[in-house]
Amino acid sequence: MKLSARDAAGYFRKPDPEGAGLLIYGGDAMRVALKRQDVIKALVGENGEEEMRLTRMSGADLRKDPALLGDAIKSQGFFPGHRVAFVEDATDTVAKAITPALADWEPGDAQIIVTAGQLNARSALRKLFEGHKTAYAVGIYDDPPSRDEIEANLRDAGLSNVGRDAMDLVIAYSREMAPGDLRQTIEKLGLYMLDSKDEITVADVEACAPQSNEAGLDDVLNVVADLKTKEIGPLLSRLYAQGTQPVALCIAAMRHFRQLHVAASDPGGPSAGIGRLKPPVFGPRRDRMVRQASNWGRINLEEALSTITEADLTLRSAHTAPDRALVERMFIRLAMLGRRRS
Repeated sequence: MKLSARDAAGYFRKPDPEGAGLLIYGGDAMRVALKRQDVIKALVGENGEEEMRLTRMSGADLRKDPALLGDAIKSQGFFPGHRVAFVEDATDTVAKAITPALADWEPGDAQIIVTAGQLNARSALRKLFEGHKTAYAVGIYDDPPSRDEIEANLRDAGLSNVGRDAMDLVIAYSREMAPGDLRQTIEKLGLYMLDSKDEITVADVEACAPQSNEAGLDDVLNVVADLKTKEIGPLLSRLYAQGTQPVALCIAAMRHFRQLHVAASDPGGPSAGIGRLKPPVFGPRRDRMVRQASNWGRINLEEALSTITEADLTLRSAHTAPDRALVERMFIRLAMLGRRRS
């Protein structure tokens, strides 16, 4: 039978122990793999593979030897508990090999878990599982995880005392990160907060999120927006040593000052404007951007955007001045502009 997206989330965490099997298919192999891991873990536990209650085979193996699956679901091991026969990377070409295994399946046999790529409505595999009385089929799409799924992942990692802003940040990350990266971030957060009774904050989540050169870009942009002229040169030297290109700095500056301009232009004030940014901004970074937007004001930020646009056009055209010098001069001009007008 076919599982709806709403029912599937609960089924992955608590599969039917008396079911004959489950087909999980979708275009994103990582999303399919994560759901398959959840189901198999729920059925055989953490030690299922060590106790030989999990039999793995690929779709290619099954095509070569169609009897593999039938033997796997009937074989008995030394350890008690549920057993799983897992077929990975299946296609419609193995439907004929899976059909007799499902037909011969009886209570007490190993449950058949099959993963596949994208399957259309005419797929033989889909028809086989959707038409079976005690087997299930579910499609995995590229939608971000729901709040319930995120909360369940947090609970699995031992995280229950999550602050509101921290939860909002995790949800925002779920819209941007790949599923595997999000799960790793939550698991890392669980280790980071191990034995701690404190409420999880935005800073805790950011400390466990994947690091990139964005943090360094933020540093130099905040130095400019906070009018700290003397710190611009050393920060730029460090970024250039990391391989950051002048054009990337210009693009980042345009994005940052556009966000400040949106906030400063909001009728409800900078705080309301920051709240409407996409992706959302949280924690200390939000407070800093509200302060920067308030200090600069809409008119000054429009002049700053003109300065950045001029530098960006120069970088992208034929010119004789060194790119790095152009960007450093632009940042110094911005900081001096803010200092003169603030």
